[in-house]
Amino acid sequence: MAVLFPKTLIQTNSLFVIQRRISYERLNKIRAIKRMCRVSRRSLLESLGLSAGLLYTYPAMAAPLPKMEELEVIRTQKLNSGVIIQDIVDGGGPEAHEGDLVEVNYVCRRSNGYFVHSTVDQFSGESKPAILLLDEKKIIKGLKEVLIGMKAGGKRRALVPPGVGYTNENLQPIPEEFGPRRSLLSHANEPLVFEVQLLKIL
Repeated sequence: MAVLFPKTLIQTNSLFVIQRRISYERLNKIRAIKRMCRVSRRSLLESLGLSAGLLYTYPAMAAPLPKMEELEVIRTQKLNSGVIIQDIVDGGGPEAHEGDLVEVNYVCRRSNGYFVHSTVDQFSGESKPAILLLDEKKIIKGLKEVLIGMKAGGKRRALVPPGVGYTNENLQPIPEEFGPRRSLLSHANEPLVFEVQLLKIL
């Protein structure tokens, strides 16, 4: 076993202190580099030429987005028939009354959100408005209740229970084409959600 003399001990301790100082300095430099390189994912992606649109398409790549505001619902009402109505847009035109002939666009969905039928094409955006007579013998009762009191230009969302829905296969609105008609009538025994826009009163 080698014997260390005092001078050698001092040199060894000095080397140890120097090594510790170097490792601390190195660690501090690494930390400083990390701080300088710290940028948000959004800034990094945009600097690489990725558009903001891509960040919206793939939210996992993006920084947290600000919460989007939904359309303000003016009021909600529940009718005695069980129909629940939400006014989305208050129209500015004349008001619809029982017996009126009206032109409407609508989207019908199941209560779980699945699409059933619409007068507006989902892909092209073209619409074929429905013309409806606000008479219980011609139109489903729940939708008649939704349209009465609406002003032209207004928009409402409504949950229509089956009891005031398609109780008869001849009630409007119903698509003329076999496939959509069959699809709609296959859901006649469940609540349906209608989003209706009253275009005009004829």
